[in-house]
Amino acid sequence: MRNYQDMVYSTAVRLIGNETQAEDIAQEVFIKAHEHWDNLAGSPTAGGWLKTVATNLSLNHITRYKKRWRFFSDIVHHDDEGAEKEVEFAAPDTFFSGVDSAERREWIERALEKLPDHQRIPLVLFHFEDMPYEDIAKQLHVSLSKVKTDILRGREALAKILVRSGAAHEKFLM
Repeated sequence: MRNYQDMVYSTAVRLIGNETQAEDIAQEVFIKAHEHWDNLAGSPTAGGWLKTVATNLSLNHITRYKKRWRFFSDIVHHDDEGAEKEVEFAAPDTFFSGVDSAERREWIERALEKLPDHQRIPLVLFHFEDMPYEDIAKQLHVSLSKVKTDILRGREALAKILVRSGAAHEKFLM
């Protein structure tokens, strides 16, 4: 449990966006692990199993207890011709220069908590869980285009949150 508790908790908190509920999910994951101890003890895939269970329990929690997701994001940005425009980062490789990895991780975690569920969840599944778009769409029971749109808009919203939270030493082009 000690070897995997941080991974299980961080998986849940990223998806749910609430530390207290993530603690409950993590506890439930380890209860399930205890129930399957015979299969997990000494297994080289125990970590992957725990991460999958944490992801699935978090997603189940969200669909069961959170408000229904809105099918379209609130913020829509259009260029002069009316087409949706993509967020461009001025200097993505140097944005966090001078910031150690622990501070950067904490900064991003706090910013992720501020995103609405319909943006945070696909963004976390894609970037932190390395889940392909198609699998995210199936898992969330939404269309592939919705997943892509929510990830794109989630990135844009995340960038704005980071800028507002003091990361304004590098500018984002909108």
